[in-house]
Amino acid sequence: MTHPAAGQQFCYRHPQRPAYIQCQRCERFICPEDMREASVGFQCPDCVALGQAAVRQPRTIAGGAISTNVGIVTLVIIGINVAVHLLVILTGGTGGSRFFDDGAMLGLAFYEGELHGVADGEWWRLITAAFLHGGLLHLAFNMYALYLFGPFVEQTLGRWRYIATYITLAFGSSVWVYLLTDHRVPTVGASGAVFGLFGLALIFLIRTRQNITGMLVLLAINGFISLGAGISWQGHLGGFVTGVLLGLVFAYAPRDRRTVAHVGAFVLLWALFIAAVVWRTADLESLLAVSG
Repeated sequence: MTHPAAGQQFCYRHPQRPAYIQCQRCERFICPEDMREASVGFQCPDCVALGQAAVRQPRTIAGGAISTNVGIVTLVIIGINVAVHLLVILTGGTGGSRFFDDGAMLGLAFYEGELHGVADGEWWRLITAAFLHGGLLHLAFNMYALYLFGPFVEQTLGRWRYIATYITLAFGSSVWVYLLTDHRVPTVGASGAVFGLFGLALIFLIRTRQNITGMLVLLAINGFISLGAGISWQGHLGGFVTGVLLGLVFAYAPRDRRTVAHVGAFVLLWALFIAAVVWRTADLESLLAVSG
């Protein structure tokens, strides 16, 4: 700007300071404090900010922002699982903790002289079961798998997609348990969500044309282990299928419609899960009415 009395140029950001350099972009005068070095000459702070905003930020194949602290959400999830297990130990252990009993995935059963389960309105079990474990070894195996695969999926999805995805995997796994497992058998563990991460990782590897031999071997081994006694193959299968479905949407949705496709996939999956829960609940209620 030009001072009306002295006819001298002054900084447009600091009107009391003389200025002798013009911004190469907007041509306004700037004082030394506001000079930002550019490829040619100097720019003002406002033009630098506009230029940075106009630059397209790099994204992953699933639309996740490139992050420098990859894995932080995974570590938080691991921390929550460990904290929950400590709480179980402090409240009586897996064999006597009411906190454990009331959080495990359970369709419908009697204990402590009362009727309990998802079909009795205890819907929170569909989520809390994914943060409970039957022992330290069970916890260690699941957390190690989460530590190995979680950061890769987190980096690909970005922080918020990853959080929404993990909750969806945990819920979806419990829904499959609710549908296919004996309603009197309690189920716990993060393995359903972990198998969902396996499914997502597999799709991302295929999408980026990487070698999947090791991943297929890992899936085969874990699939065989899932058939063992006391292991919920239903939860593993439910998590894996949910992960594959989400992975296909994340990896192959058109870039210009990516957000719509992702939101649509979450909405559709949750609608299907809720419908399945409502149907199974009605089925168990009718079974209870007939038996009782």
